[in-house]
Amino acid sequence: MQQSVPVRTGVKLVISPQPTPNGPLHVGHLSGPFLAADLAARAARAAGEDVVYFCGLDPHQNYTLARADQLGMPVPDMLKVFGDRIHRAMELAGFDFDLFSDPTTDADYRAAVPELLTGLLAAGAVREKETPVALCSACKQTLHHVRVTGSCGICGEGAAGGCCEGCGGFTSALNLVDPVSSCCDAPAEFTTAVLPVLILEDLREPLRQAWLTEQLPTWVRQVLDHYLQAGLPEIPMAYETDWGLPWQGSSGAQLRIDVWCELGLGYLYTIARHLQPGVEATPAACAAAWEAISEVWHFLGMDNSFYNAVLVPAVLAAAGVSPAKHAGIISNQFYRLDGLKFSTSRDHAIWADEFLAAEDPAVVRAYLAWDRPDHHGTDFTTASFEAFKAHLGAVLDGSAAGTYAAGSPLAELDAQRGLRALRLESFDPPLAVRCALAAYPSGAESARVLMSCITGAEH
Repeated sequence: MQQSVPVRTGVKLVISPQPTPNGPLHVGHLSGPFLAADLAARAARAAGEDVVYFCGLDPHQNYTLARADQLGMPVPDMLKVFGDRIHRAMELAGFDFDLFSDPTTDADYRAAVPELLTGLLAAGAVREKETPVALCSACKQTLHHVRVTGSCGICGEGAAGGCCEGCGGFTSALNLVDPVSSCCDAPAEFTTAVLPVLILEDLREPLRQAWLTEQLPTWVRQVLDHYLQAGLPEIPMAYETDWGLPWQGSSGAQLRIDVWCELGLGYLYTIARHLQPGVEATPAACAAAWEAISEVWHFLGMDNSFYNAVLVPAVLAAAGVSPAKHAGIISNQFYRLDGLKFSTSRDHAIWADEFLAAEDPAVVRAYLAWDRPDHHGTDFTTASFEAFKAHLGAVLDGSAAGTYAAGSPLAELDAQRGLRALRLESFDPPLAVRCALAAYPSGAESARVLMSCITGAEH
C-alpha cells in the first residue's frame, strides 16, 4: 500500500546541475556548480542535517544531436562515451550523491515524465492552446535551443535558443532578434500549432512571494526584475521535433517534451520516488512526497538563471509543490582558461577526468574552491595551481608554519568561520579554503572537519 505521509521531514534538497553528455566535464564545470554542490552537501551533513544531494544526466538537449553529427557518431554511442567520462570525473572528484538520475537507463522515468505532463493537463494546470511556432524557412524543422541563433532581446548579446549567457534570460526563436536557423542558416518563419502551454503569469503571485525571501545572486534578481516588469512568458511544454521524450496531446500530433520542462517534471518524479519508493506518477502523489522537503537549493552557472529561478519552480508549483520551498540559488560567473571561457564546443578546456586522474583530487578540489568564480570571473593558470598545490601539501604534512599556535582559540574561531562559509545560507568556498589553510596546522578538530569537507578526504 502506498504511503500517504512522508517518512522524513525537514529534508534539505541540494540540486547539482545535470550535465549534458555531449562532451566530458571540464575544469570550468567543476569550479562552478558541481564542486560547490558537493561542498555544501558535505557541510550540511557534518552539521547533522538531513540532506538529499541530487544530480543526473541531461541527454535530451538537442545539443546532443548537433554534437553527434559533428563527431560523426551515432547518438547512443556518443551518450555512452561521454556519459562514462562524466561519471568517471565525478567519481574521481569524490562527489557523494544520494541520488543520481540517468534517463537513458531509467524506464520508469521515461514513462513517468509524460504521464505527469498529461496529469497537469487534466488538472488544468497546463493548457492546450494555439501557440506561435518558429520553423526553419528552408527545411521546416522546429527551431528550438541549438537550432536557432540571434541576439538576446533583453541584453543584446548573441545567443542560441534556451538561455542567454550574457544576462541569464529566456531565449527562443520567438523572442530572439533576427532569429536564424543553425541547420540551414536560414531565417525563421512562423506558424501556429496546438501545444500544451504553461502560462507563467498564472503563477506570478506564489512565485513572487517566494522570490521575496529566497536567497538569490544579484544577476538572478536582475532576471526576475525584468520578467516581473515585462511579464512572465508562456512556455510550450512540448512541440513537434525529433529529440526528447515523446508525448501525444489531444490533437493527436506526436510531440516531444521540452527539455527544460522535462527537467522540472523529472525533479518532481525522481525526488518523490527517492523519498517514497513506488510513488504514483501523478502530480498529486509526487507533490505529497515532496512534503518531506523543507528547503530546495539550486546550484548553477549564471547562464541557466531563468530556468532554475522561474521555470522549474513553476513546473513544480503547477503540480502542487509550494514555491516557498525554494530557499536559494547558488550561482557563479564564468571560469576562464588563459583568459578565455572554458568551452566544450571550441575544445578550449582542461578535461576533468584527465586532470583528476593526473593530479591528487583533494588538491584539485581545494584549488578550485579557492579559485571559484563566485561573484566575479576567475582565470585558471598552471602556475597558480602548482603554487597552491605546493602550499596545501606543506599545510597537510605539517611543514608549513601555522598561522596560529597549537590550541589557539583563534584557530578554532577561524575553522568555525570556514564551516559557516560552506553552509547553504552563507556559502563562500574561497573563504572556507582560506580559513582551512590558516587553522589546519593548529590541530583544531573543527579545522580537520573543514578540510575534509573541502578535499573530500579524511584528515
